[in-house]
Amino acid sequence: MKNVWLVLVLGLLSGTALAAPKPCEELKREIEVKVQAAGVTSYTLEIVANDEVKDPNMVVGTCAGGSRKIIYQKNSD
Repeated sequence: MKNVWLVLVLGLLSGTALAAPKPCEELKREIEVKVQAAGVTSYTLEIVANDEVKDPNMVVGTCAGGSRKIIYQKNSD
Protein backbone atom coordinates (compact mmCIF):
# COMPACT_ATOMS: atom_id res chain seq x y z
CA MET A 1 0.00 0.00 0.00
CA LYS A 2 2.89 2.35 0.74
CA ASN A 3 4.19 1.80 -2.79
CA VAL A 4 0.87 2.89 -4.26
CA TRP A 5 0.92 6.13 -2.28
CA LEU A 6 4.51 6.77 -3.24
CA VAL A 7 3.69 6.35 -6.93
CA LEU A 8 0.67 8.67 -6.62
CA VAL A 9 2.63 11.38 -4.83
CA LEU A 10 5.50 11.21 -7.31
CA GLY A 11 3.03 11.37 -10.18
CA LEU A 12 1.41 14.48 -8.77
CA LEU A 13 4.75 16.18 -8.16
CA SER A 14 6.01 15.44 -11.66
CA GLY A 15 2.77 16.78 -13.17
CA THR A 16 3.14 20.13 -11.44
CA ALA A 17 6.74 20.43 -12.58
CA LEU A 18 5.72 19.83 -16.19
CA ALA A 19 2.99 22.45 -15.97
CA ALA A 20 5.33 25.23 -14.85
CA PRO A 21 4.42 28.56 -16.48
CA LYS A 22 6.57 29.77 -19.34
CA PRO A 23 8.13 33.22 -19.40
CA CYS A 24 6.16 35.55 -21.67
CA GLU A 25 9.00 36.33 -24.07
CA GLU A 26 9.77 32.64 -24.57
CA LEU A 27 6.14 31.83 -25.34
CA LYS A 28 5.90 34.84 -27.67
CA ARG A 29 8.93 33.60 -29.65
CA GLU A 30 7.38 30.13 -29.98
CA ILE A 31 4.13 31.64 -31.26
CA GLU A 32 6.05 33.86 -33.72
CA VAL A 33 7.71 30.78 -35.21
CA LYS A 34 4.33 29.11 -35.73
CA VAL A 35 2.77 32.23 -37.27
CA GLN A 36 5.69 32.68 -39.67
CA ALA A 37 5.58 28.98 -40.59
CA ALA A 38 1.93 29.51 -41.58
CA GLY A 39 3.09 32.13 -44.09
CA VAL A 40 1.71 35.19 -42.30
CA THR A 41 4.02 38.13 -43.03
CA SER A 42 2.31 41.15 -41.48
CA TYR A 43 1.14 40.67 -37.90
CA THR A 44 1.56 41.95 -34.37
CA LEU A 45 2.06 39.92 -31.20
CA GLU A 46 1.82 41.86 -27.97
CA ILE A 47 2.13 40.89 -24.30
CA VAL A 48 -0.53 42.64 -22.22
CA ALA A 49 -2.04 42.47 -18.75
CA ASN A 50 -5.29 40.51 -18.46
CA ASP A 51 -7.38 43.65 -17.96
CA GLU A 52 -6.05 45.16 -21.22
CA VAL A 53 -7.56 42.41 -23.39
CA LYS A 54 -10.40 43.95 -25.42
CA ASP A 55 -11.25 40.96 -27.63
CA PRO A 56 -10.77 37.47 -26.13
CA ASN A 57 -10.65 36.02 -29.67
CA MET A 58 -7.29 37.76 -30.16
CA VAL A 59 -5.64 35.87 -27.27
CA VAL A 60 -3.17 33.25 -28.51
CA GLY A 61 -1.32 32.55 -25.28
CA THR A 62 -1.27 32.98 -21.51
CA CYS A 63 1.91 33.50 -19.51
CA ALA A 64 3.31 34.79 -16.21
CA GLY A 65 1.20 32.36 -14.25
CA GLY A 66 -2.00 33.49 -15.96
CA SER A 67 -1.56 37.20 -15.20
CA ARG A 68 -0.63 38.21 -18.76
CA LYS A 69 -1.90 37.36 -22.25
CA ILE A 70 -0.32 37.33 -25.69
CA ILE A 71 -2.60 38.83 -28.30
CA TYR A 72 -2.36 38.42 -32.08
CA GLN A 73 -3.50 40.84 -34.72
CA LYS A 74 -3.05 40.42 -38.46
CA ASN A 75 -2.07 43.71 -40.06
CA SER A 76 -3.37 45.01 -43.38
CA ASP A 77 -0.87 44.76 -46.21
